[in-house]
Amino acid sequence: MAPAAALVIRAREGQPFYEAKFRVEGRQIKRRVGPAWLDPDGAGGWRARHGRVREGFYDERRAYARAAELVDAFISEEAERARVEQERLARPVTFRELAGDYLRWLEHEYGAKPSTLRDHRYTLAEPGAAHARGSGATKGWIMAALGDRPARDITNDDIRELLATISASGVSARSVNKQRNLVAAIFNHGVKRGIKQFKLPSNPVTGIELRREPKPAPLTFFTPDEIEAGARALTDGVHRDQAAQLWVGEEERARRRAEDAQDGEAVRLAAYTGLRRGELIALRWRDIDWAGAKLTVSRAVSGDVESSPKSGQFRDVPLSDQAAAALERLSRRGDFTAADDLVLCNPWGRRIDPAALGRRYNRARDAIGLRPLRWHDLRHTFGSLLVAAGVDTVSVKAAMGHERITTTERYLHARPATQQAAAFTAAFAPKLAVAQQSAPA
Repeated sequence: MAPAAALVIRAREGQPFYEAKFRVEGRQIKRRVGPAWLDPDGAGGWRARHGRVREGFYDERRAYARAAELVDAFISEEAERARVEQERLARPVTFRELAGDYLRWLEHEYGAKPSTLRDHRYTLAEPGAAHARGSGATKGWIMAALGDRPARDITNDDIRELLATISASGVSARSVNKQRNLVAAIFNHGVKRGIKQFKLPSNPVTGIELRREPKPAPLTFFTPDEIEAGARALTDGVHRDQAAQLWVGEEERARRRAEDAQDGEAVRLAAYTGLRRGELIALRWRDIDWAGAKLTVSRAVSGDVESSPKSGQFRDVPLSDQAAAALERLSRRGDFTAADDLVLCNPWGRRIDPAALGRRYNRARDAIGLRPLRWHDLRHTFGSLLVAAGVDTVSVKAAMGHERITTTERYLHARPATQQAAAFTAAFAPKLAVAQQSAPA
């Protein structure tokens, strides 16, 4: 039996209207009935308005009738919603639905970086989905093989077959492992965090070994002279179309010269502080401690969203004279040098486009014939030059924000063997000879 509704008179901007209130399974429901055919009674209340009820208005009788209709409609909607939900709970959940639930959890509960979410969504794209850039389309291996399958029915053999298909396409072992790990994480979500119909008894990826990946090649890095050459190339605007410059007004030329000078200093900062590009783009003047000769990395731009650094932790980076000089030159500009202003900014003080900065760097690098190292290799240059100069790996790890010392140890290849040759020689020297050499004359 449908519950009876009570009528309440409310007003908005002096205009009265009827509202229906009723209870369903302990919940109070409110629904607006419509404009009330009422006039103020002069005592703070309402009275029936004289004359025939105008179309679109309600007197009390019609309001009760409309309230009953609203109750019936609500009951029907709730019944239909319950039916749909019951059907959804009864049918098996597909891998596509499980993957969607995992991505929602990753974004809204775990708080994954926008770049991570973007990468996962690309990997889980449907076959034939257009690339974000260019005219190509995704293969969509995962969704092609598993998307429509009930998640509970997917077996270890299904996953092995999927990975074999991806591997046969010629992609690297690292790429195969990346997709294997994402599928494993999705099923792990279903096992550990899934609720109701998403709950799975086991993870079918368990027991599937990672492909053997070749050991990474030694990191390549610029010399200090190459850093300065690249910075000067950007400052000189060699990446620009010089013929097109002839048609540009003086005001625009001045703007471009300022941008080029800033780009040159950005190269120096990347190489002399080791900041990731997203960290550099988010750097503000309040992060610079001139007296303490350090800068603090407290945020980074990821997927056009400003959030915490990659490690999730703040870190202090000692300011070398070279880095401090680059910052000092940037601080001479006429505006946007207050504490909350960005160190690198466009003419309006807003954040610059990191991808566009990378493209300008690539053109300038190629224009002067520097080795084809990526922007991120400026960060590798920082770590490699420090280790090559004998700075201990613990200090380098802290400055670079690495979570594990093994990551920092990749830079040990840059340390010249001659640095340790003397120590090795002393270790192998006969003890008697060492004692004689150290005895007083």
